[in-house]
Amino acid sequence: MAALARRHQLPDEAADGLDALLDALAAEPDPPTTVADPDRALDTHLADSLAGLEVEPLRQARTVADLGSGAGFPGLPLAIALPRARVDLLESTLRKVEVIRRLSLAAGAGNARAIAARAEDWAGAYGVDPYGAVTARAVASLAVLCEYAAPLLQPGGVLVCWKGARDGAEEKAGAGAARELGLEPVEVRPVRPFPSARDRHLHVFTKIGPTPARFPRRAGMAAKRPLGG
Repeated sequence: MAALARRHQLPDEAADGLDALLDALAAEPDPPTTVADPDRALDTHLADSLAGLEVEPLRQARTVADLGSGAGFPGLPLAIALPRARVDLLESTLRKVEVIRRLSLAAGAGNARAIAARAEDWAGAYGVDPYGAVTARAVASLAVLCEYAAPLLQPGGVLVCWKGARDGAEEKAGAGAARELGLEPVEVRPVRPFPSARDRHLHVFTKIGPTPARFPRRAGMAAKRPLGG
């Protein structure tokens, strides 16, 4: 853990919080992940999540929404690493939300908030203030993620998507969707968060204009009829 903290220039308090998060995940009786063992989770969950800190606008963001957080990744490690930011972890499955809340409490991540909502509903029904950054790891295609994120982002905000090997067709569809939504693809950053990692990339989009008022569409439509095709 010390080496990971040094790599990302994190203070001792953050390293302690990440250690506590690993311990809590290992002790969790109902983990919504197949990787809960601390040795494996250190790489698969923590190091992979913290790779997002290589994107400077995400590192500087003061409000972050993590979409489809699952067991709390990348949202919880980012909240621990960025204590001055508010990190909202959006997860539609209540069981997973309860796990995120337990892990957050154990890790002392007081700036993290687990929210039982779909991204479309959170953006459309609650009138939330826009975020400086939106993150998503292993959630959906780029086109779908752009539609989820665009209504949540403030002007100049960034969407950071964790992906594996590059897919030209997916990237083309994502760029097409971005144009409809007021986003622009700005970077595909290869990352190697741990020595055995292969074919990992961060896809970064910036909010450059207003998102049309017809978005977000009702829940499920982005995945059923994605833009950019």
